[in-house]
Amino acid sequence: MSKLTGKVAIATGASKGIGASIAERFGAAGATVVVNYASRKSGADAVVGRITEKGGKAIAVQADLSNEQDIARLFKETITAYGKLDILVNNAGIYDFAPIQSVTPEHFHKQFNLNVLGLLLASKHAAALLPEGRTIINISSIVGRMPVQGGSVYSATKAAVDAITVSLSKELGPKRIRVNSLSPGMVETEGHRGSRAGGSRRSPDAAPATKRRIPQARARSEGRRCATKRRTDHAMRPSSPLRRALPDPLSRAGSGCGPNGPGWLRRRSSSRGAARDRARSRAGRFHRRTVPLWP
Repeated sequence: MSKLTGKVAIATGASKGIGASIAERFGAAGATVVVNYASRKSGADAVVGRITEKGGKAIAVQADLSNEQDIARLFKETITAYGKLDILVNNAGIYDFAPIQSVTPEHFHKQFNLNVLGLLLASKHAAALLPEGRTIINISSIVGRMPVQGGSVYSATKAAVDAITVSLSKELGPKRIRVNSLSPGMVETEGHRGSRAGGSRRSPDAAPATKRRIPQARARSEGRRCATKRRTDHAMRPSSPLRRALPDPLSRAGSGCGPNGPGWLRRRSSSRGAARDRARSRAGRFHRRTVPLWP
């Protein structure tokens, strides 16, 4: 028996992209899935088809999550079909990058009405139906904490999602309803590919960018780390004032580029003890002892 067998889950905005993948994974884990869509019925039907082909249960329900009447209908149809609700995944959202001079009230409300208000209203309706021990999952974004250029409005919506998640977790926690959020990084989705084809600004959810940027970031990090080692080695040279100020048993500092990690010193014994340690090391019985340089 799968761990979600017997559970009923609503995945909003699940006709494509991240939402579709979530719905399919829930179905594979045994859950009965309500695949919500706003306008892309063919996509939602395809997701339902892939779930049912593998022996799962799913239906597609149309609802615009920026409209409270549609939200109420989504939950009503779920209860009519399955009689209960166990999991809500608030995935429905939209992004539209624009420089500050292009931001308008329409641009603002288009994103906030769906990404923030829709999530709040869906959570309100779910909280009235969820029994103890059930879950609300909000799909946020890394840009909520790391805003990007041209994404002032979208980043603000995801920061709001993070704040709402914390607030609702405290409010619904006493009722034993969990509220968590996930903040994906760059993910290649149909929506992103379509926006690139249309010439719009790059989304923060683009996998190829991740593959290019992560190694560069690691290289920069390694460079900074080893530059720190060089500075430390220079400061700890035998003739340096810092080295002369240290007690005799302590030798030069290690770093993240070596086995001891940053901020650790190797204990040095007398010349006779050093010879004995070398002999033990060759015999495979030596255990390095380290002491912290900084508390």
